[in-house]
Amino acid sequence: MNKPLEISIVEWKEIMEIPAIRESWGIRDDETPEQFADMVYGVKFRFSPGTAPGYVGDLYILQGDALGEPMSLIRRNGKLIFAD
Repeated sequence: MNKPLEISIVEWKEIMEIPAIRESWGIRDDETPEQFADMVYGVKFRFSPGTAPGYVGDLYILQGDALGEPMSLIRRNGKLIFAD
């Protein structure tokens, strides 16, 4: 399915623990996943490349109002990482 999905609070918590994300958004230690989700445009897709081989899994796209290009994350070995 290629329609965007809502990012869960558990996923927002995982996303905001990534050091580069924390730095980019200036996340404080007392900030909650709900607060972070309110200041970021974010969607999740269940990505499947169709007939070509490649990555299959969750794809997260994040955009803030003060950042340039959106950030893309994928899951590799159970951990969220930046998509190349």
